[in-house]
Amino acid sequence: TVSGFGSLKDADKKQFVRGINEDAPPGVSKQLARCNNTFFGRFRHFLDVIDPRTLFVTAKRLQESVELLHRFKRGTLPPGVTDAQILPLSFQAIIHPDTGEKILMPFRMSGFIPFGTPVVVGLLLPNQTLVSTIFWQWLNQSHNACVNYCNRNASKPAPISKFVQGYLGAVTSAVSIAVGLNVLIQKASRFSPTTRLLVQRFIPFPAVASANVCNVVLMRHSELSEGISVLDSSGNVVGTSKVAARHALLETALTRVVLPMPILVLPPMIMAALEKLPLLQRQRRLVLPVHSLVCLTAFGLALPLAISLFPQMSQISVNQLEPEIAMATDCKMVTYNKGL
Repeated sequence: TVSGFGSLKDADKKQFVRGINEDAPPGVSKQLARCNNTFFGRFRHFLDVIDPRTLFVTAKRLQESVELLHRFKRGTLPPGVTDAQILPLSFQAIIHPDTGEKILMPFRMSGFIPFGTPVVVGLLLPNQTLVSTIFWQWLNQSHNACVNYCNRNASKPAPISKFVQGYLGAVTSAVSIAVGLNVLIQKASRFSPTTRLLVQRFIPFPAVASANVCNVVLMRHSELSEGISVLDSSGNVVGTSKVAARHALLETALTRVVLPMPILVLPPMIMAALEKLPLLQRQRRLVLPVHSLVCLTAFGLALPLAISLFPQMSQISVNQLEPEIAMATDCKMVTYNKGL
């Protein structure tokens, strides 16, 4: 597996990012543009981005792609090299589009499902104690905080204090909501045991959805105060916009509300039906593996659906932005990295 992107020089990292964003071969650029235009195009594209196989791309393979990109720009490519070999689209799962740095495995979108599924299984376990509820919510929001931070818009540097602030806020909100709802259900004596168990299984969704929004806003709060870079049609930075930052955070927050919906709502419904089957009635030890498989399937469906709601490189009319942005360019639309 890869040990890091540190073997590439800073200039190579920047060249690689420019290749992804601006100087890609025509075939790749057209494919990226087509992907961005429709929900289903983005969905197909993000299936590549979340492909867990990208976790095992080596640093040597990344270096080879940088060399091919250099040769493409110099016009010295050997015959038979395809656009996909020069710049595999799945590399967007590995390299941050603003910094050119390699994203750590557990915090890439391609690592979200394999590293996040065990946490989802833990969140959905029935008969949770107070301690287990706190533990699983803490673990889930810790992972989410790191994913949000590593996939943020990084066009402006953010102090580590913002990361700590967002982490503490998200974890506190998730645990408080989950524990509060759990205590409420425990005291609801009018519910039958079956109904109480079913409601307990649905508690994670409002807890996680509300905490996810807090997580995104707090983890990326510096973007609201400092703004993010907006680019013209040639990929040049036009200026820094707080309005674009608000759009980026709103879009990302909406994806974080949609993301846990299939993951935390469907498995309880499916498991409630499956646990009535004679096989699972007889073989109770199969319940956890079946539960894990159901969660994995739901996660695999939910992630590309959620992040496909909006393009990663979103566009906004200059008329909606600050006056100085509109005066700095002749373009009607500018682009910004929403983050994932």
